[in-house]
Parts: sequence; structure tokens; C-alpha cells
Amino acid sequence: QVQLVESGGGLVRAGGSLRLSCAASGSIFSIILMGWYRQAPGKQRELVASITPGGNTNYADSIKGRFTISRDNAKNTVYLQMDSLKPEDTAVYYCHGGLRETPQNWRNYWGQGTQVTVSS
Repeated sequence: QVQLVESGGGLVRAGGSLRLSCAASGSIFSIILMGWYRQAPGKQRELVASITPGGNTNYADSIKGRFTISRDNAKNTVYLQMDSLKPEDTAVYYCHGGLRETPQNWRNYWGQGTQVTVSS
């Protein structure tokens, strides 16, 4: 069974930085895509950033230039470096993985979520 375990959330002042980590473990044949989503109170879950094994990245417009996604393929781990944080970045951040357990099938996996709170 595949698990995504996140760490690194917390409380920070506006302008500060946080780094999120997400490690995928279990019966993984291959990873197609990993990334981060977030959900603020009363809002829909939205994509923050994603990265392929080859290093191709995709960012939401709202965080471009402030957040950086990276990965360690050997550790099946993805990171989100968040700089110049704003109060509107406050949300629960979820790790997402598009993973194969067998060569034939893939599915979406989610972490449990980690709270990021940015105070003004």
C-alpha cells in the first residue's frame, strides 16, 4: 500500500519561509507526477505546483516566483520551498502523487495534509 507522508507545515509571519516535504513509500512501481495542492477555508482545493520525474514543473500563477518545487527521485520525495509568504497562502497543503503500483495501472494518492498559517 502506498502512503504519502508530509511534514514541514506551521505558523510563520508574512514575508517568512517554510519548506514542506512529502515522502512516498510502499509498493511503488513508478511515479508519474508529484505535487502540492492547497485548500483554504471555504474554498476549493487548488493546484500549487507539480513536478515530473524529469524535472518539468508547473506552478499556479499566484505563487510563481515565491515557491519552488523540487524532488529527490532516489528518495521518492518532493519538496515545496515557500518564500515571501503572504496571509493568503494560509491553507491546508496536501501532497499529491500520480503513482503506479503495477505497470498497467496508476492512481492518485494524497497525503493527510499539513497546515500552513501565515500571520500578517
